[in-house]
Amino acid sequence: MEIISTIVIGAIAGWLGSTIFKGSSLGLIGNIIVGIIGSFVGSWSLGKLGVSLGSGWVGAILTGAVGALIILFLLNLIFKKRV
Repeated sequence: MEIISTIVIGAIAGWLGSTIFKGSSLGLIGNIIVGIIGSFVGSWSLGKLGVSLGSGWVGAILTGAVGALIILFLLNLIFKKRV
């Protein structure tokens, strides 16, 4: 069950991050991957800053969304769309 909850939290966090960061949707699988990796990035970066966004599902989703935003920002810097 833990893996299913990790995937669900990752999907929600990735979707939330891509919604906030306009135009960076990577599809369902991409959002899940960005959300799961974002959870680790968000947890590490917010931990370094001494910030806690709460506990439980809501805190995990918010932390994952912050991490997803960081990842999406870095991906946009690296892979800029050329017009």
